[in-house]
Amino acid sequence: MSIHRFERTQHIPASIQEVWDFMATPLNLPRITPPHMRFDILTPGLPETMYAGMLIAYRVRPLLGIPMVWLTEISQIREREYFVDEQRQGPYKLWHHQHLLIPSDTGVVMKDIVTYIPPLGPLGTLANALIIRNQLRQIFDYRHARIEAIFGKG
Repeated sequence: MSIHRFERTQHIPASIQEVWDFMATPLNLPRITPPHMRFDILTPGLPETMYAGMLIAYRVRPLLGIPMVWLTEISQIREREYFVDEQRQGPYKLWHHQHLLIPSDTGVVMKDIVTYIPPLGPLGTLANALIIRNQLRQIFDYRHARIEAIFGKG
């Protein structure tokens, strides 16, 4: 079993409240997910703002268009500072994603820290080297570009 970590930092020229309001709205997630993943929220009647303990189910097609259901729990939240989502059902053996928002002189530094364990033991480690890590990079590159389009270049 190998534990992997993926980090991404983005500077956003907006107030902490503006960035928080956007990131804490579950219905904004499809706006920052690559279209090829065909991201569909399955949980009906999601509230406008997330809260600790909230479960969000969605269908995603991360590889070869094969659909899979992913269930995420917002396990921790501190308004305008951070939230953590953790996979409860899905493709990974472990998925722990920290979203940190740090005020700066020019806006907000948003930092993502993803700690994950691929499925399938040694095969998952190989898949991480060949596919998964690169796919995560592409997903976060897309998200970076979408957030720049929404808030401006940081």
